[in-house]
Amino acid sequence: MLTLKDCFDFSDLNEDEICAIAECEHIPIISALEEGENLVHSVHGRQRIANMLLQRAKECDLRGMNVHATQLRCIHQAFINRFAP
Repeated sequence: MLTLKDCFDFSDLNEDEICAIAECEHIPIISALEEGENLVHSVHGRQRIANMLLQRAKECDLRGMNVHATQLRCIHQAFINRFAP
């Protein structure tokens, strides 16, 4: 039987990125893992992930959740650094 950690390990995304996708899309983590894994394999999909991370960071800023917004921006920057063309 596979655990959630096994699924994270098989993914091309890290746990922070998957959890951020789940938060942005309001879906369970395992669904975010599947969606993220599909998106990360295309340039347009990677751009969509990057955009959703920044959009969620902006929403957090507007709600006064500055620490979380900063975390999301760090996740975004790490994502860009790994997948920049």
